[in-house]
Amino acid sequence: MTRHIKLGAFLPGGGQHVAAWRHPEARADGATSLEYHIELAKTAERGLFDAYFLADGLATNGAGREGGSAKIAGFEPLTLFAALATQTTHLGFIATNTTTYEEPYTVARKFASLDLISNGRAGWNVVTTATEEAAQNFNLEHQISHADRYDRAREHVAVVKKLWDSFEDDAFIRDKESGGFYDPARLHDANHVGKHFRVKGALNVSRSPQGHPVVVQAGQSEAGRDLAAESAEVIFTAHQKIETAQEFYRDIKARAAGKGRNPDHVLIMPGVAPFVGRTEAEARAKYEQLTDLIVEADGLALLNGLAGGTLDLRGYDLDGPLPPSPETEGMKSRQALIRQIADDNGFSIRQLYQHIATARGHLTLIGTPVQIVDTLQEWFENEAADGFNILPPWLPGGLDDFIALVTPELQRRGLFRTAYEGRTLRENLGLPFPVNRHAAARAKTLAAE
Repeated sequence: MTRHIKLGAFLPGGGQHVAAWRHPEARADGATSLEYHIELAKTAERGLFDAYFLADGLATNGAGREGGSAKIAGFEPLTLFAALATQTTHLGFIATNTTTYEEPYTVARKFASLDLISNGRAGWNVVTTATEEAAQNFNLEHQISHADRYDRAREHVAVVKKLWDSFEDDAFIRDKESGGFYDPARLHDANHVGKHFRVKGALNVSRSPQGHPVVVQAGQSEAGRDLAAESAEVIFTAHQKIETAQEFYRDIKARAAGKGRNPDHVLIMPGVAPFVGRTEAEARAKYEQLTDLIVEADGLALLNGLAGGTLDLRGYDLDGPLPPSPETEGMKSRQALIRQIADDNGFSIRQLYQHIATARGHLTLIGTPVQIVDTLQEWFENEAADGFNILPPWLPGGLDDFIALVTPELQRRGLFRTAYEGRTLRENLGLPFPVNRHAAARAKTLAAE
């Protein structure tokens, strides 16, 4: 079977670029408009994207600081996606949800419900929540350490997967004549007792047509890579160069194989923010239009946010170099990446925030459809990516540009689908159906008899 590029659409209603809401075509209230999100979802489905992806924040300062003013308030992703699922038929929905401040039973229940509502199109982006602001909203004075967050996350994901297997696929009989609604032998408690969680179960939501939601992860630190290799089916990652993307790709695939998993069932999808024009000059003009709209305070706040809140740049010459910042317990990999971008390019503070205002350290591409696809194809065919999360710089124009200009070029080269392969997110991503662990154990026992 021909291998195709997988595409996620990263579509925050306020736009991706820190100044996106100021674009003449953008809706200033897009972050909190259901009508607008429905429009975006339908457009992404028309463009044959695999999934609509949303990040999430658990504090107003955290969201606004790292995404500009338009991201200071917005929808909780699972609530939004439950509404969008009723307006679409093939598009998947990958929602970010924390393992740091939520219990496994609650997370398992919410995502299993979205999976049923969408007929098997849900995905869970597993995150460990950083920032002091978020911690202070959840009964803590300081954020949990990086190592402890990942230790908790590993156990959290394991418990959620146990809970998703509570009901076997054929558990519900619903026989009105006999009165048998379900088979009690096919309902199983989790009975989990661990370091961080004690969960009896069972989950009171049944399995969906895709078995259970697709598990997505985005950590790039050592602990993040290990968690991803152990449990993730899709990995969202940030790279500026093909060489670092290849190192990450090969490392994750090797780690997955070492844990007894099929590396082909772990999809690596770097983030890409494209400015597309019919000519390179047109693409460059679109980039400069947004760059000129950056509010200086938002640019500085963006740098401070990505540095874990330790980079107060007030009083510094914005046309001078980026000063050092202490390591935090926040997003260690992103903090290191921002520093690397500044050092590799010799950027001043102003040039750095202009450079990362679009994609927060993900790859920004500026060019014609042929130039954009040349890069995507190079990464896809040389062990750097299985697909990409597309981050349109502003909405709806950036998404419309990609579908109108880039998608046809991908299809012309045989790199992207011309129709959806299936109805569930797993089917479209080419991921296997997760066999219920209890049904598998029973089958194994019967085979041995």
